[in-house]
Amino acid sequence: MTDDEHGTSTPKAAEAPEAPETADAPAVPSRAEQVAALRPTYQTDLAHGLDRFFEPPRTSCPWCGSARLTTRLRTTDLLQHKPGRFVLDRCEDCRHTFQNPRLSAAGLEFYYRDFYDGLGEKQLGNTFAGRTKMYEQRARALLPFDDAPKNWLDVGTGHGHFCESARVVHPGTTFDGLDFTDGAELAERAGRVEHGYRGSFTELAPELADHYDVVSMFHYLEHSTEPPLELEAARQAIRPGGHLVIEVPDPDSRYARLLGRWWLPWLQPQHLHFVPVDNLRQRLTELGFTVVLEQHAEPHDPVDLLAAVWLALDNAAPRDNLPWLPQPPNALRRTLRGALLLAGVPALILGTLLDRFAVRPISHRLGVSNAYRLVARRD
Repeated sequence: MTDDEHGTSTPKAAEAPEAPETADAPAVPSRAEQVAALRPTYQTDLAHGLDRFFEPPRTSCPWCGSARLTTRLRTTDLLQHKPGRFVLDRCEDCRHTFQNPRLSAAGLEFYYRDFYDGLGEKQLGNTFAGRTKMYEQRARALLPFDDAPKNWLDVGTGHGHFCESARVVHPGTTFDGLDFTDGAELAERAGRVEHGYRGSFTELAPELADHYDVVSMFHYLEHSTEPPLELEAARQAIRPGGHLVIEVPDPDSRYARLLGRWWLPWLQPQHLHFVPVDNLRQRLTELGFTVVLEQHAEPHDPVDLLAAVWLALDNAAPRDNLPWLPQPPNALRRTLRGALLLAGVPALILGTLLDRFAVRPISHRLGVSNAYRLVARRD
C-alpha cells in the first residue's frame, strides 16, 4: 500500500523494473540492497525501545479541553509494519478523535522515514502523478467563488502534483507549495510550483501575511500536531475576501465504524487528528471565515473495501523484506505470502467493483463517504 499525496491510499501496483546500468549512469541499487543498507540503522533505533517515540498520554481533548475521553481504536502500523501499538481516543463532548499517546518528534521521524521518501519515494511519486482527475476536481471546487485567483498556496504540497494539475483549471494562477520535506523544493525545480517553501506553516505564516487569494490543505490537517494553529496560520496568509479549501478524512463515516482498524483513512501512526465537520465549521467561523461550500460525495475516494481486503491480506501473510525487521524472510515465508495474496485476488476484485460501481454513486446517502471538503471565505 502507498499513501496518496493529498488523499487516501491505494493498493500497491507491481514495482517498475530497475533502470539498466549504462556507461553514463551509476548502477541503481536493488530494493534488497537498499533494505540491507538500512537495516543496521533501524535495528539500532529499535534497540533503544519504543517509549521514546511517544509523548505522555493526554487526559483532555486537544480540541475542546473536555476530560470525557473514550478509546475508539487500538491498532498497529498496517502499511509499513513498523513495530508499535497506537491508540485513538474520542472526546465524548465534541467527538474529536485523536492519537493518544501522540507520537513524539523522534516518533514522527521514525514512522515517516521511508514512507514518503527513501524506499517509498519512487512508488509514491508514480501514484501521485496518476491522480490528475482527482486534483482537477479539487481545483474546480473553487470556481463558483473565484474563477481567477491571482495566487494560491498549497500547504502539505508533497511533490506539487496537485498544483501542476490545478493549473489546467486555473491557468492564470500562480501556484506556490509548502511542505515539511524537501518535496516542495523538488516541486519548484520540476516547475510544478513557482516557489516551494520548506518548513512549518505556523512559523512561515507571518512572512506570508495577507499574500494569497487561496490557501489549500488537502489531507494535511490530520497530519498536523496542532490543527487549530494551522487554521490560524491560514487566516494570516489569506488576504480578506480570499478562500481556504480544506479536505480531511471524515471520522463520522460509517465505514470508520464498520471496517474498524481496516478503514484506510485511520492511517496509523501518521494521522494524528480526525476533526468532525461540525467542529471544523465552528472553528473557522470563530476565526472570521464564512463556510460557502461543504462537500461529502465529491471528495470520497472509492477504495475503502479494496483497501480493507488488501490490509487484511497483507497483515495475514508473512512479512515482506523490510529493514525494520531483524532479517529478510526465507524462501518458505516468501512462497506462503505469494500464495495467500494470490488466493485473495477474487476478494480484491470484488472490493474494487463494489467500491467503484455500487457504493461510489450513493456514498453520501449511505453515510460512508471517507472524506469531506470545505471552502471558506475570509471575511
